[in-house]
Amino acid sequence: MLRITPIIDQHSVPTLRLEGKLQGPWVAELARSCEALQGSPDRLRVDLSAVTFVDGPGVALLRDLLGRGVTLSACSGFVAELLNRDAR
Repeated sequence: MLRITPIIDQHSVPTLRLEGKLQGPWVAELARSCEALQGSPDRLRVDLSAVTFVDGPGVALLRDLLGRGVTLSACSGFVAELLNRDAR
């Protein structure tokens, strides 16, 4: 299960706060949520502070988002290691 909460404030970058596991069908749901904000990718932040697990397709999506300029914030050591694995 993954909860995706959009946080939109006039004074800050639009943020998607994730809670739970980024896996299976939730990967596509996150991709849709990012596209729904329809802004410049460098004007989007994804808060990963409450993410407890990311599967392979989830890691691929996060890497793609990074490549498009999305900011990943509050990334745990576990998720950071997954993002850096194979990129070395």
